[in-house]
Amino acid sequence: MLKAVRGFVRTVDAINAFVGKFAMYLLFVLAAILLYATGSRLFLGVPINWSLEMSQFVLSAYYLLGGAYSVQMGSHVRMDLFYSRWTPKSRAAIDAFTIIFVIIYLVLLLRGAISSTEYSITYNQRNYTSWAPVLWPIKVIMTTGIFLMLLQMISQFIKDIALASGKPLT
Repeated sequence: MLKAVRGFVRTVDAINAFVGKFAMYLLFVLAAILLYATGSRLFLGVPINWSLEMSQFVLSAYYLLGGAYSVQMGSHVRMDLFYSRWTPKSRAAIDAFTIIFVIIYLVLLLRGAISSTEYSITYNQRNYTSWAPVLWPIKVIMTTGIFLMLLQMISQFIKDIALASGKPLT
């Protein structure tokens, strides 16, 4: 059992590290889109109507796919009023308790994301703008990002329980 749990944690961490590092490069795609839009407007006098939406989609993909890696690296925002003074075991115990609520929230969020994605695919949902892009690709990315975050939180929960009990999984 312990071997399977360690395998799960290692696999989830490896997948989220890969996806998170890929997501980092989306900032270059975002910069290219914004640079192209700015250059088109300034030098050619032609505004492009897809640049704003596309940059929003790329930024959404960036934070949705990179969120789990952020949690894995411990670079997410945390209230650190008392937390830094606690022992690692105490921190792990508190984290394990609070992660339960995050997992419940992510399960509900994933359920809604799956429903929204199914609707988008079934009815070929489009955005209500002049460009009118289909929305299913960003919704699939959204659902994937939420699922990866849920897996990472389960992995983190397991690591925190192990650390709180004095037997870290490292």
